[in-house]
Order: sequence, then C-alpha cells, then structure tokens
Amino acid sequence: MTTAAPSTALVMIQPAFTDAERLALAGFLAGYRGLTREAYALDLRQFTSWCRARSLGLFVVRADIEGFARDLEARGRARATVTRRLCTIAGFYKYAVEEELLDHSPAAHVRRPRLDYDSHAVALDRNELGALLVAAGLGPPPEHGLISLLALNGLRVSEATGADIEHLGLERGHRTLIITRRGGKVVTIPLAPRTARAIDLAIGERTGGPVFVAPDGQRLDRHGAGRIVRKAARRAGIGKAVTPHTLRHAFITAALDAGVPLRDVQEAACRADPRTTMRYDNSRKLHRMGEPNSSFRELAA
Repeated sequence: MTTAAPSTALVMIQPAFTDAERLALAGFLAGYRGLTREAYALDLRQFTSWCRARSLGLFVVRADIEGFARDLEARGRARATVTRRLCTIAGFYKYAVEEELLDHSPAAHVRRPRLDYDSHAVALDRNELGALLVAAGLGPPPEHGLISLLALNGLRVSEATGADIEHLGLERGHRTLIITRRGGKVVTIPLAPRTARAIDLAIGERTGGPVFVAPDGQRLDRHGAGRIVRKAARRAGIGKAVTPHTLRHAFITAALDAGVPLRDVQEAACRADPRTTMRYDNSRKLHRMGEPNSSFRELAA
C-alpha cells in the first residue's frame, strides 16, 4: 500500500513581513507603555492581519490603507474607531520614515471619516445615577468606592483601578488622591465626601497596595471593574448597558447641568481637546439629567 503525499495545492503561504517591517513595528510600540501601548498594538494587529489576509507586505501603498479603512466602514465600525485606527497607522509610518526605513509615509494623505461632535454614549439621567449610587452604597464597600470614583469624581476606569492606598492624602481638610492621567501626568484630586468615605471603608485596615483588589488578591483590572458596574446597575433596576465610561459621562453631564463652566469641566475630566467635552454638552441638551437646580452636590455629599 502506498501513502499519498499530502497535497499543498490549496495551502496559501502568507509572506512573512520583512526584517525592516518587523523592526518598525517593534520600534514604534517600544515608544509607548501601558494602555496606550495596548491600544496601538491592537490597532496595528488588526491592520497587519488585514494585510496578511491579502498577501500584502506591511510597507504598503496609500490605496491599500484606504482599502483597509473602507473595509472597516463596511463592517459597521464607528467613524471614531476607523479614525483612531488610521491615526495609529499614520503614526507608525511616520516613525518608519523618521528611522529611514521608508522614503515617505503612504498614510500621509489617507482620507479619514469626518467626525461629528455629538456624543452617542449611553447616558444616565439624574434619577438613574442616584439609584445606582444607592445600590452601590448597599453593596460591598469596594463596589461603592469604585462607582463613586467613576461617577462623582469622573475618573477613567484605568485611573480608578490604578489607584494605590499610599497615594491617599489629606489637604486643607479634604481627602485627596494622587492619580496618573493619560500621558503620564501625575495630579492630585480632591475626593467627593461620599467617595472618601466609601474608599476608607473599602481599604479597611490595609496600609498599602491597590485600593481595589480582585477576588484573587491581585489588582482589579478594567474588566473586573466593568463587571462590578454592570452588577450594580442591574441591582438598581437600570436596563441600559452601563459601563465605567457611562459613569464618567454622567459625571461630566451632571457637572455641566449644575452650571460648572465648560473649561472647568474639561480640566476636571483631563481632556486635552475642548471639543470632546463639548460633545457631552451637546448631548445633555437632548437628554437632560433634571432641572438646573437639581444639585450634583446632593449626590456627592
């Protein structure tokens, strides 16, 4: 009996990226760390996978990048997502040019989707936000502390989960927390009274380490934080898809409704571009969180 050799007729061998292409990828990502590096790595992983599926090298031409963008749009990706992917790709090719691995960037004139400045994020009205804080207050102290930080202090989920006990302090009678913002900027923020009490209960007798700890004893990550927020929202009877970012959105719109100037809200939210905060301002005019005299201070006290 003879054994037939396996056929390779249907096997498509994808070309490996060149040494220069791999060097460019590694070098570009080496310039970043933390969540920024993870986000850029995700964008480039999707782009490189798209290139491989079409037997393209990584140093492509403008038409290929345009094709990638149009493919994302055809698959229903949000315009903001497509724009972010293209920005990452443009940054990657700019790095390759600076390192003299390419003569010019093929992404230099790629068309990017035009963004609107109306927020389409899920919003909580004043009653829903109050119900969520009540539900959190009746739950475990760490849950109450996390949700208070997100909703009453407007922290990003990475800032909240990255908080350490050693960075809690007291200034002029106010409890404070030192956090690391995007770009590595270190700032000290005053905690809302309710947040401060919740965090004190959350850390108990611990004197060091993460403020929020997962069941396995490790630092709580963004996925664990998301599960906590969703669980509290269900207990509060909220049928919307609530995420940690929903609570940050609620903080910004509540502050604007309370009459806080846009510039001050932008600074509190640590947003570099005022147009991003304006998106929430435009959104709240359609989905108001209550009457102007409904005090955000009542929720934070």
